[in-house]
Amino acid sequence: MQPRVPADTVPVRHIAGTVHGFLVQRAEDGHIVATGGSVQVYRGGQVTSRTTFTYKDGSVDDETAVFSQSRMFRLISDHHIQKGPFFPHPMDLMVDARNGQVTVRTTGKDGKAEVYTQHMTLPEDLANGMVSQIIGNLKANSPAMTVSMVVTTPKPRVVKLVISPLGEENFSIAGTSKKALHCEIKILIGGVEGLVAPLVGKAPPNIELWEVGGDAPTFLREKGPTFEDGPMMTIELASPEWPDEPKSDS
Repeated sequence: MQPRVPADTVPVRHIAGTVHGFLVQRAEDGHIVATGGSVQVYRGGQVTSRTTFTYKDGSVDDETAVFSQSRMFRLISDHHIQKGPFFPHPMDLMVDARNGQVTVRTTGKDGKAEVYTQHMTLPEDLANGMVSQIIGNLKANSPAMTVSMVVTTPKPRVVKLVISPLGEENFSIAGTSKKALHCEIKILIGGVEGLVAPLVGKAPPNIELWEVGGDAPTFLREKGPTFEDGPMMTIELASPEWPDEPKSDS
């Protein structure tokens, strides 16, 4: 097993339980491009969280994260697949955090399948597939928190995410006013590439995320790209529609 890099750990304030939510993904013009959902199950001291989207062109975005939450969040494994016409560079990323093994299956420029497998010194604060859970444990006055994430470029590498609470914002449900915690996520590439990227206009855009706090934090909305150099998308909770009832005015 590879030695781990010292890192700030993420304390658990709210224990994650069993959840099933329905999601939609919208383009900047508001049109729905994908539908999906998130299923989270707590069993045997571990949480398995799976989020899937199916696009209108048949593309699929499917991520399953397994983590523990005994005092601190610890990623155990993460498997993230993006494939289909919507994704210019389809990928299949598998992170085994306990053994430090990362495997990436992708398609090269020549159309041939490429596989990268390597052992990496992974930090203890990996947030792959867990960003929403981490934000659910923050408060509006919490200081900015830095966590790590394994990404593909196409070879695997570790980047830093700086999660900054921006305060509470008002929203409404059926005319009833509520408050959501608004957070901003900045991606730090690091190394020489990180220094050069802002100069050539390739620095990743910030991601925004909104959650309801309280005793049972709940994801509401996310704005940002879903892959490198991808378009800005909005992911949000979906509301049920019944065929025998008039549609809502909202």
